[in-house]
Amino acid sequence: MTEGLPQPSRPDAPWYAEGLRFSCTRCGGCCTGAPGYVWVAQDEMEAMAVALGISLEEFARRYCRRVWRRISLRELPNFDCVFLGAEGCRVYPVRPRQCRTFPFWTSNLHNRRSWERLRAKCPGVDKGRHYGLAEIIRISQSAGAT
Repeated sequence: MTEGLPQPSRPDAPWYAEGLRFSCTRCGGCCTGAPGYVWVAQDEMEAMAVALGISLEEFARRYCRRVWRRISLRELPNFDCVFLGAEGCRVYPVRPRQCRTFPFWTSNLHNRRSWERLRAKCPGVDKGRHYGLAEIIRISQSAGAT
């Protein structure tokens, strides 16, 4: 009987099959750095506009930019997210899906080394809440190809 004993890993299981820990410290580290894109959908723009108390049109004019056929949040001149303030994200409760799914992006889950590189930059990696494999997969898939 093997009940209660650790089961051998399946050869096709991802390296994070036992799950991962993460707790956002709201340090803003993932909101800074090299230029990039924070893709936003219509419903996300609407939620952020409501949270800021402005119209969708005003929100789009002040905080968004068109990139090819998509919409991204603007960046400050130093490449920080336009919503990163001294106290962290100004729209945290309604932040875009791309932000809500961090750090469970394909690029961070590629292999253990990718996760370890992220841990060196993000104080919430390997800390706090445990996410099981099924939840990581669900979150990762909802994030898209980030």
